[in-house]
Amino acid sequence: MTKVSFDNTEVAFKHKTDAELKQAKWLFSVFNYKALVRFGPDLTSFGLKLGLPIKGLVKKTIFKQFCGGETIEECNQAAEELMNSGVGSILDYSVEGVEDEATFSENLKEIKRTIIAAATEDKYPFAVFKCTGIGKFDIFQKASENTLSQADQISLENIKTKLYDIAQTAVDNNVRLLIDAEETWIQPIIDELVMELMEKHNQDKVLIYNTLQMYRVDRLDYLNSTIAIARQKGFQLGYKLVRGAYMEKERERAEDKGYPDPIQPNKESTDRDFNAALTECFNNRDIVATCLGTHNEESSKLLADLMNTENVSLNDSRFWFAQLYGMSDNISFNLANSGYNVAKYLPYGPVSAVLPYLGRRAQENSSVAGQVGREMSLIVKELRRRKTAD
Repeated sequence: MTKVSFDNTEVAFKHKTDAELKQAKWLFSVFNYKALVRFGPDLTSFGLKLGLPIKGLVKKTIFKQFCGGETIEECNQAAEELMNSGVGSILDYSVEGVEDEATFSENLKEIKRTIIAAATEDKYPFAVFKCTGIGKFDIFQKASENTLSQADQISLENIKTKLYDIAQTAVDNNVRLLIDAEETWIQPIIDELVMELMEKHNQDKVLIYNTLQMYRVDRLDYLNSTIAIARQKGFQLGYKLVRGAYMEKERERAEDKGYPDPIQPNKESTDRDFNAALTECFNNRDIVATCLGTHNEESSKLLADLMNTENVSLNDSRFWFAQLYGMSDNISFNLANSGYNVAKYLPYGPVSAVLPYLGRRAQENSSVAGQVGREMSLIVKELRRRKTAD
């Protein structure tokens, strides 16, 4: 039995120089300043629009920590470095917040470029995208609420055409495609469309994956119901399991509009449902492929232990572990070093355009209990180990 440990910092940071570790330590320490985390991205964006010479500083610090580059070509170096340690990369075009057809068309082209990259380079085992990158948020909302006008219906059909095009490109190139989850009030139509794509394209193997945010109170039931449907209709499912990304927004909207909070009441409930979903996917592995998107050590150990206990090959293509670039290297590299399938989400895009993404990463590190402390303690431990070794 292969027992994996997440405390081996030599393995976790083998790919980092002392200077890179010290810079990462400084950056994570900055996340303790709540006001800077909250207002920094907006101020930076404003400064860039004014033409202030700060792009270089941003690119050398927070951008370098959490992004692979501004283009796929720039990402290749980071992806190669990861691959040298057995860790794949998932190109994630992280341009957000712009809703016009020109941007949607460019996003579509870029998503297809990531699929082609994944088809031609082993270091890119998946492609990924968000549906709101190719269509307006309010169309997804109206479709989820069944309130589409005739004009809206035309817009939805246009979005479907793009979605089907992306899926077909992935299938034609034999590339696994992750479709990210979004807010609860637009997720129903996304679930419906992705389920259609899985039924169509996941007949013999899993190429299309939906994403389940397990901080939602309804996702475990949804998972079980889709497994029953897939068994009845004879197709396979792909699921990326995550805890969730929009908790504050979800709670505020539920309170404002007077409907039940869709989010679990506490972390323990989220952890319980996440691990239950993981176990359910594993137990139905004859028709379910799983990408475990988590920075949680206990959940990562759970899947690793299940695979060991049931004598599932550690590099079984049905099971992948995924973490964000620049975070939880102790999980990623120790899993890969033990022989498991691991990939890092590798965000990229123009510096000014990925600031919203970088802002979320900073907020996540500052709000998740123990996240900053854990990252910093591991870095300090490794720097001390290296000093002692010298």
